[in-house]
Amino acid sequence: MADYADGRRANRHRGEIEAEIDGERRVLCLTLGALAELETAFAADSLNGVAERFASGRLKSADMIRIIGAGLRGGGNLYTDDEVAAASVEGGVAGFARIAGELLAVTFGSAESEAGPRPPGP
Repeated sequence: MADYADGRRANRHRGEIEAEIDGERRVLCLTLGALAELETAFAADSLNGVAERFASGRLKSADMIRIIGAGLRGGGNLYTDDEVAAASVEGGVAGFARIAGELLAVTFGSAESEAGPRPPGP
C-alpha cells in the first residue's frame, strides 16, 4: 500500500491500485460505476462481457484510455478520457499497458498472489 499526502492509501483488497500519472501518484479503482461506464463504452451486455473482452490480454490503445480513465474517476480523480490520452507515464505505452493490466487483474481477481483470494465474480 502507498501513503498519499491526503492520507489515502491504495488498498488492493478494495480493488485499488496506485500509479504515477503526469508525475503525480494516483489511486485508481474500477468501482461499480466505473464498470458500468466500461459496459457502455464497450457495448457489453454484462460485466462478464467486459471481463471476456479482456481475457485474452490484448488491449487496443483506446481500450487502455477508457480503462485507465474509468479507474481514475473511480478513484476520485477528475480526468477525462482526452486527458488520459494526453497524459504521460513512465514507460510510455508499456507503462499504460501495465497500469491497465494491473487494474483489470485486481478488479477481476487474477491478482491473488498479492491481494489474497477474491470472491467469485457476478
